Amino acid sequence: MSEQFISEAIQPVVATYDTARMATGEPGLPQQFVWRGKAIEVVHVIRTWKDTGPCRHGSGERYVRKHWFEVKTVADGVMKIYFERKPRGGRKGERWWLFSVDAPAAPQSSPAS
Repeated sequence: MSEQFISEAIQPVVATYDTARMATGEPGLPQQFVWRGKAIEVVHVIRTWKDTGPCRHGSGERYVRKHWFEVKTVADGVMKIYFERKPRGGRKGERWWLFSVDAPAAPQSSPAS
């Protein structure tokens, strides 16, 4: 497998959010999302982590900037997606991003004998 950098917005399927995460103040990871017109289904979460950064107004506090999820999907391999707490450049609606795809290798055909 080889990881491919993508960096494209994805569209979560609203009715599939993990509401248990939302109860803890994290974004609800969608169990399905649309990328390049194709529905992607998440099978399970491999790992999660957060990017933090200092307050932009001078206090000593740190804030969560991104919530990362490495997920296994039904047909598209392992994907890294993230939720951006504050969208860059004032963009509205583009908060979920596909960072990379580590697609399974295509089956090798055996040479004819």
